[in-house]
Amino acid sequence: MSEAELYLIKQRMQSGKLAKAARGELVVQLPIGYVRRPSGEVMFDPDEQAQQVVRLVFATFERLGTLNSVLRYFAGHQIQLPVRARSGPEKGELQWRRPTRETLQIMLHNPIYAGYYAYGRRQVEGRRKIPGRPATGRVVHGRDEWLVALPDRMPAYISVEQYEANEARMAARRQIAEHPGAARGGAALLAGLLRCGLCGGHRMTVRYHTTGSRTPAHGYACAFLQVNYGTGGLCQHIAGPCLDRYITGQVLAAIAPAALQVSLTAAEAAEAERAALDKVWRQRVERARYAADRARRQYQLAEPENRLVVRQLEKDWEAALAEADRLDADYRRFAAERPVVLSAAERDAIRALAADIPALWNAPTTTDMDRKQIIRTVIDKITVAVVGNSELVDVTITWAGGHDTAGQAFRPVARLDQLSYYPRILALVTELTAAGQSSAQIARALNDQGLRPPKRTDQFGSGQILTLARRLGLRVRHPRGTRTALTGLGPDHWSIAEIAVMLEMPTATVRNWIYRGWITARHAPDGTRNYWIIEADAAELQRLRERRARPPGYYTRARWTEPGEDTARDDPGGQA
Repeated sequence: MSEAELYLIKQRMQSGKLAKAARGELVVQLPIGYVRRPSGEVMFDPDEQAQQVVRLVFATFERLGTLNSVLRYFAGHQIQLPVRARSGPEKGELQWRRPTRETLQIMLHNPIYAGYYAYGRRQVEGRRKIPGRPATGRVVHGRDEWLVALPDRMPAYISVEQYEANEARMAARRQIAEHPGAARGGAALLAGLLRCGLCGGHRMTVRYHTTGSRTPAHGYACAFLQVNYGTGGLCQHIAGPCLDRYITGQVLAAIAPAALQVSLTAAEAAEAERAALDKVWRQRVERARYAADRARRQYQLAEPENRLVVRQLEKDWEAALAEADRLDADYRRFAAERPVVLSAAERDAIRALAADIPALWNAPTTTDMDRKQIIRTVIDKITVAVVGNSELVDVTITWAGGHDTAGQAFRPVARLDQLSYYPRILALVTELTAAGQSSAQIARALNDQGLRPPKRTDQFGSGQILTLARRLGLRVRHPRGTRTALTGLGPDHWSIAEIAVMLEMPTATVRNWIYRGWITARHAPDGTRNYWIIEADAAELQRLRERRARPPGYYTRARWTEPGEDTARDDPGGQA
């Protein structure tokens, strides 16, 4: 035959195969939980335990929501999957095998469980096909691209709506731009949900770092232009804890009215889960007892004189009895620890927890992954935008039902002039200083009016008022101020407050520089460790101003230099 004739024969065979599949008559491989009669009809597996385990797979995924959770649940309860042998001497026999991630994934994606007769879900793409390997090049397509999709042709374990919901949940767990991905164990509760409101709604990423006290912290940043085009810096950056607290408050307020319904649903779900597990355990015990009884009958039917056979049958009988006793003891222990019907104390505990949802949210037993799953259940996305350079953050929450709510959160800022109420602080400090009030009295007045300083402190202190007054050129009474304690300073000697005013930086940063060795300072002569005397002439002050003007991380980045070029920096530690 010529190549053309072989090609035409192959095309006719493929066309006939596709036409047979379009009628639903082409035999397809059946997944776990199905068998085919000799007449060709597809039916549920006649084994009740096999059906129960398959239904438990879908019920557990609907309750837990992730493939890994289902796998851990089955492994933790020692539940095995029923598999019919396809070849070998035990062809057609039911075998129980440990669950694997791949097997569970195939089950959740298979449309036969929803009653579909499907053909052409995986099609061959020539570009991916490897020569000499006929099974390569197959790509899974969506339902719109299947060659044949006939509903209500198979007995269904789940409804079409549940199958579509499972597909959507698994797609949402993928780590791609369109979906938030799976909830993980990190402290960032809003990972995958945040969108930038300044650059068109691009996804914001999570950045973990370690604070000065070695405490892990996180923030949310938008670096779309920097990552995709290599230009510019961060679009915006927001500290994570403040935004997490705001969204948590909104979520708890939204679900608080449904506390009673939550408690009833939780009790029903707990009882349904225990009933399903109890049924699986009883079926396992029943199967083990049947195996032991079958081994006993085989032993009794053997001829006593044939010791070569009887000895092996006796060992099999003893092993089956031991396995039945072990499963029976395990089931009794399980039934004692987790009865099918919740006790009155357990129901009261569920009602108490549902009535006090914040306590349940902050309980040590509630993990960050649990909190993320709750947030993702009620929220689709969150759009945030920092107002200018201030502490205000405009937040728009898009709830699961499509409703939007807008509000404002507050982020910590580093400088006083970044606060949105900075003009009000200046006016109050100027007014109270003119009235003759001391720095401590002014700080108390600002705190009483609900004004808060930048990050690092929760309330204004007298030292901050002194620094601000000196920056404004005002003279304020400060009985316990640094300058009062440090009397008789000579030329080129300064206090922390004076240097902070001259360099336009917070006093906390000045102390940080002293501890790092970037500023030459010594303790006051009286030995008080709270006061420092800083030595800085005009050249030193200019060097400090230049250091202050450089961007963060300037002294910690490694740079390429020309051979022989002096790369030493002006910091005392010799950092490059």
